[in-house]
Amino acid sequence: MNNIFRGLIAGYGAKKLGGGCFGTILVFIIIWVLLGQCS
Repeated sequence: MNNIFRGLIAGYGAKKLGGGCFGTILVFIIIWVLLGQCS
């Protein structure tokens, strides 16, 4: 998967699911790693 596309998906998910600053970063990292595992 393209890193830019992967980053956009992870960023969108983090914005929707993350509560605060730390939560958003944590969700971004989790989604980024999961998308990396899928590809």
